[in-house]
Amino acid sequence: MMFEKTLMTLAAAAAIAAAAAVSVVSAAFAVYAILLPLVGPAGASAIVAAVAALIVAIAGMIAARKAENRRTIHQEIPQGGFDITGRVVDIVRERPLMSLGIGLAAGIIALKNPTLTASLAKAFLDPKPPQR
Repeated sequence: MMFEKTLMTLAAAAAIAAAAAVSVVSAAFAVYAILLPLVGPAGASAIVAAVAALIVAIAGMIAARKAENRRTIHQEIPQGGFDITGRVVDIVRERPLMSLGIGLAAGIIALKNPTLTASLAKAFLDPKPPQR
């Protein structure tokens, strides 16, 4: 059930990405068609490329500003003990390719051993019995 939901979410994300790509290409073609009679083919192509570069630059600056704000907010040191969640997040940030490989390996192991996956999920998700 969880794998099916995950796969459906990934399929939906891929469909949204494809729709976004089609709309960007369509918008670029529309701008080109509007500019073609005014400045010719070379000028229209240059203007479309400049507009695309400007949009990418603005999006990059916004993303960099958000990342910089997150970095200053989340620099707090845990107050005692070993923070496993923080350590995992740091590893993912420092080595994204290694994290991707580990995630793929874990996914393959989970697909090959569904009983192991179910027992691990049960161990982590079941509520603990009350202590007496």
